[in-house]
Amino acid sequence: MEKILPENRQIVGLPKIGIRPCIDGRRGGVRESLEEQTMAMARRAAELFSSKLRHACGLPVECVIADTTIGGVAEAAACEEKFARAGVGVSLTVTPCWCYGTETMDMDPHRPKAIWGFNGTERPGAVYLAAVLAAHAQKGLPAFSIYGTDVQDSSDTSIPADVEEKLLRFARAGIAMATMRGNSYLSMGSVSMGIAGSMINAGFFEKWLGMRVESVDMSEFVRRWEEGIYDGEEFERALSWAKVNLRIGRDPNPPEMQQSAMQKEEVLKACVIMTLVARDLMVGNPRLAEMGFGEESMGHNAIAGGFQGQRQWTDHFPNGDLMETLLNSSFDWNGIREPYIVATENDAMNGATMLFGKLLSGKAQVFADVRTYWSPEAIERVSGWKPSGDAANGLMHLINSGSAALDGAGRCEDSDGKPAIKDWWCVMPKDVKETLAHAEFCPGSRGYFRGGGLSTRFLSRGGMPVTLARLNWVHGLGPVMHIAEGVTLDLPENVYRTLDERTDPTWPSTFFAPRLTGEGAFKDVYSVMANWGANHGSFCGGHIGADLIALCAMLRIPVCMHNVSEENIYRPAMFASFGTQDMESGDYRACQTLGPVYGKAEV
Repeated sequence: MEKILPENRQIVGLPKIGIRPCIDGRRGGVRESLEEQTMAMARRAAELFSSKLRHACGLPVECVIADTTIGGVAEAAACEEKFARAGVGVSLTVTPCWCYGTETMDMDPHRPKAIWGFNGTERPGAVYLAAVLAAHAQKGLPAFSIYGTDVQDSSDTSIPADVEEKLLRFARAGIAMATMRGNSYLSMGSVSMGIAGSMINAGFFEKWLGMRVESVDMSEFVRRWEEGIYDGEEFERALSWAKVNLRIGRDPNPPEMQQSAMQKEEVLKACVIMTLVARDLMVGNPRLAEMGFGEESMGHNAIAGGFQGQRQWTDHFPNGDLMETLLNSSFDWNGIREPYIVATENDAMNGATMLFGKLLSGKAQVFADVRTYWSPEAIERVSGWKPSGDAANGLMHLINSGSAALDGAGRCEDSDGKPAIKDWWCVMPKDVKETLAHAEFCPGSRGYFRGGGLSTRFLSRGGMPVTLARLNWVHGLGPVMHIAEGVTLDLPENVYRTLDERTDPTWPSTFFAPRLTGEGAFKDVYSVMANWGANHGSFCGGHIGADLIALCAMLRIPVCMHNVSEENIYRPAMFASFGTQDMESGDYRACQTLGPVYGKAEV
């Protein structure tokens, strides 16, 4: 299986990180003595970012350094002009010394920004850092503070571990924020079964994320399907791949409701065509222009989307489960490639959550119903097994109605041989083979899906660190984020079967234990379930809660529940002015006071 080279099909260019080396403007000896040290800081930061960061498409993050050090407003303006031409979306100011705060600061209100003040005693870098952060707070332009714990000598060119961690966390979140701006969420259909998350809130996407909402009716799938507005050659290749690689599972329907072999063949063809159409609707396809469909070839510049499906579509046509599964996974018939983001039931709030996770991690995101809390007593009652280990306090059963990224099966392994969801560019052909061997595609339950379809079935491997997250919209408040770091669980086979059969055995299952703190929403597993704000969530491989918190702070989205340790919470420096004793309340006050980045809040 080939690995597709990173291909950015977004119309909006990938954002770069701009580095602003600020300096004491006094000439005649002071500035001259600091030029090399200041520019060296900028170069070190650029080398760190370029060597350790990638965009979600797999390409390395590029850095742009100001042409000169910035000692005053004229040089700040020249730097800004260069950044505008270069497509800079994130800025880092670096300095080892005192500088003129308001004359040298980054004033762009839409650009996430941080200041790295070198912790050395020869020059007052910390004094400038404090002064310019105060200016940022006074002007309502939040900036992240980066300052090492230990004093360094002026000749020390290393980046301490604590400084590196903050630089990378800021940059990951900043690139994620900047990447969203100017792109689209594509609503394919409308509201599914009265789910509030699929009542698309354009104001949220526009004012908090800098995105627009595009919309197409599901009848567009029928039009493209019937009129052949898709690449026929790719369809044949995809269908052949599906027949060879997708293992068909048992049909759960009673005999009188089962479709014939010929009908199931047509269902598979329809599901493959739907996958092609959804992808082309999102990102376009130059092949369509060659076929004479110039307008259709453009796509909707969508970096995320959702498919309504139930019920207007699924009462008559095959469901979108296979389409969503393949698009959200890190591979298909074309090889290993960047996952797309497609939300089940057009739950746009969960789609946005999935987008956050992908942009921060480069990993496939797994859409899930947060369906059931199983207490240890209930598990023992129905299965005879007393939970132990990570399951000792009970578990949450995450089980979506027929689709989930195949990466969620956890059949990849990290460098230590432990189950993992990999960065997509690290996925290997053997990982794909192993994943497909542990997944099957079952004829859809026609009680749910009258038009049939193919539902994805797998069991997530236990011992995999994951982060479950969810954005919700609350009247009078706006968006809030839920975050729960934890681990997937292995259960004895008979216990898994017992729990799984109670819902639908043709759907993907993940058993999840959140990390408990003994307090608040994380007092116990039941409290996590009870405080979760919606029926859906998405999980990402690894523990990315701290990165999510930093991104939410940039976007002015308060985090209403999380289990990230306090020492790992990283927000703009001015957030401390809204309270340090109760950081959650301070987060709410800061986000409410500042308002969304791209417009006035309407909540």
